[in-house]
Amino acid sequence: MSEVFEGYERQYCELSSNLSRQCTAVSTLDGEQKKQKLSDIKAGLDDADTLIRKMDLEARSLQPSMKATLLAKLREYKTDLNNLKTEVKRVTSANVSFAVRDELLESGSADTLALSNDQKGRLLMSTERLNQSTDRIKDSRKTMLETEELGVSILQDLHQQRQSLLHAHKTLHGVDDNISKSKKILSAMSRRINRNKWIISSILTAMVLAIIIILYFKLTR
Repeated sequence: MSEVFEGYERQYCELSSNLSRQCTAVSTLDGEQKKQKLSDIKAGLDDADTLIRKMDLEARSLQPSMKATLLAKLREYKTDLNNLKTEVKRVTSANVSFAVRDELLESGSADTLALSNDQKGRLLMSTERLNQSTDRIKDSRKTMLETEELGVSILQDLHQQRQSLLHAHKTLHGVDDNISKSKKILSAMSRRINRNKWIISSILTAMVLAIIIILYFKLTR
């Protein structure tokens, strides 16, 4: 297995375990401590996303036999990361709801007549729209990352196809060389055969002439 992939894998497992503990602990906090802890968790999630992308790039650059195994393992890590993000989103939503509730209660206690039910509804709607916008931004970022991964995968496949074509071209070039050598050998053999035919024909002609001359002298005596 790739040592680079194993390094990223160790970092991710440690980070994932740490994030899980933080998600469990954050529910016991409140106020600024809870906000700070959630901020730390979100930063950790960004780091985890980065490690996942690095593992993906490393896995896709390896041989097909290793690539399939590592990508299967990587899918498990992606599922784990999505579960962490879901848990953080749940804790964050609960935190925002409590903050809005506390703000409304404090405002109501300070000046109940100044804050009408309609204003409270608008505040809740604004908070909901803010949450929806945050979710859309996260979804857009996720789509961008998936598109980037797909692009990297396509580039890797194209590189492999290029290597295959270059190998095929070299093989064909070798075949052409062998055919050229074979043609030269056949041409040389053909020339030798023709030369041998000419020599044999010359010898036969000389023998026939010799026989004719011998017969002529014998008949004339």
